[in-house]
Amino acid sequence: MEFPSPNMLKRTLKAPATQGPAVSNMGLLVFELLNGVTKVHLNHLLITGIGSYAAHTAMGGFYDEVGDLADGIAESYQGLTETLLTYPTSVELPQMKTAEDCVIYLKELYEKVHAVQETCPYSEIKNELDNVKTLINSTKYKLIFLK
Repeated sequence: MEFPSPNMLKRTLKAPATQGPAVSNMGLLVFELLNGVTKVHLNHLLITGIGSYAAHTAMGGFYDEVGDLADGIAESYQGLTETLLTYPTSVELPQMKTAEDCVIYLKELYEKVHAVQETCPYSEIKNELDNVKTLINSTKYKLIFLK
């Protein structure tokens, strides 16, 4: 069996549809995840009090991993749809002075990931979003129970 030439593939294969809410929402989500690196990193330096070392460590683990996950989602999505995502130009930095503040932020982030996942038609992107949700859940566990 002979594999079709690249020119023939180009004529016969169509890029997946890129219209609809998943496109704009995916850019917003990737932006939020990448900003989550900075948000959590800055705020993990402000954590004080009982259990602060565990919270500091848990938040450090989160910001070390979430950027790579966001990058993977953006690259995969852009390769799949053959379009570039667009991103907002401003960011809000919440003040998290306790582990509980970070848990609240992570719950909100989880809801954003879940909402985008629900509108995304691509199973491989949904799987990558599951990895982000797993990281969020693991970080919440550490912040809530490892003090």
